[in-house]
Amino acid sequence: MPARKIVHIDMDAFYASVEQRDDPQLRGKPVVVAWLGSRSVVCAASYEARRFGVRSAMPAVRAEHLCPNAVFLPPDFPRYRAVSREVREIFKRHTDLIEPLSLDEAYLDVSANKTGLPAAAQLAHTIREQIRTELNLTASAGVAPNKFLAKIASDWKKPDGLFVIQPDEVDGFLSPLPVGRLPGVGKVTEEKLKSFEIQTVADLRRLELSTLEGRFGRYGVRLYELARGIDNNEVVPDRPTRSISSEDTFEQDVLLTEMEPMIRRLAEHTWAASRKESRIARTVVLKLKTSKFKILTRSHTPSSPPSSSDELTSIALSLRDRVGLNRGERFRLVGVCLSNFCDPEDASVQPSLFT
Repeated sequence: MPARKIVHIDMDAFYASVEQRDDPQLRGKPVVVAWLGSRSVVCAASYEARRFGVRSAMPAVRAEHLCPNAVFLPPDFPRYRAVSREVREIFKRHTDLIEPLSLDEAYLDVSANKTGLPAAAQLAHTIREQIRTELNLTASAGVAPNKFLAKIASDWKKPDGLFVIQPDEVDGFLSPLPVGRLPGVGKVTEEKLKSFEIQTVADLRRLELSTLEGRFGRYGVRLYELARGIDNNEVVPDRPTRSISSEDTFEQDVLLTEMEPMIRRLAEHTWAASRKESRIARTVVLKLKTSKFKILTRSHTPSSPPSSSDELTSIALSLRDRVGLNRGERFRLVGVCLSNFCDPEDASVQPSLFT
């Protein structure tokens, strides 16, 4: 079976870059895109602001402390969506197999492309130049035989970079990487792997499939495949977002009454992540896992979708009050999720949200 040619395009500091492009006075300055308010989080930061340690999903007050001279701007999502559509039109010149992940990134399967360019790297270079010339923005690209490698590659030479992983380079590229670079390996899984003296992908490869499956269940099979550069997931055009969530597994089980700070933080992260999605979430879900690994969920679909991080947080906290277990019950995980996505024109929302 011939190797696929997958390109992952990731716009550089997209929201902040659009602001700098459209206002020449902002160019070269640290720009932070965030709502006003003590509980707001950073949606995007220019590379000038990142030099001070400012990052997406960081509390805005923390960003202000790190970079007091930054220019803070409220997000303008209708404008960002319009620019995202322009980027998508450039993609369509080269392939119809486009899978958007958010407003600022997408997978492209260019195994057979419209342009007729023989090399995927050449095609990725062409796309980046068209974005630069026509939209006055920069994008980074990763080229690889599958999706997960292409996504890692796009981050390798950011910003404004292009990195290619050829099929015969996969093993050498993956071996020295920290296991935390693999998709799905969060802090909890990474710490669990470290307890087995697994810190790099090369370490992970030494474990048998049966061992990984025994320790991590179905995800153990995925770990086994990723460590060997195997990812057969196809590029699926216009795959609709089903949900966006943030979860946290506690080091020690906690009571329901102790969860408010965690729920607030997770709601902020979920809200920030949802701002990259062009569609609107109607339903808020609170997920809990008890100390006995029983999963509980509570959900609410308000008459109008949540229009702010504070509103999402308020709904999530109200869902906690609906759990109704005995007061001594302890939990090992909590998550805040947005689901039931629909197009903006189909959502019953306040007009001011989209103007």
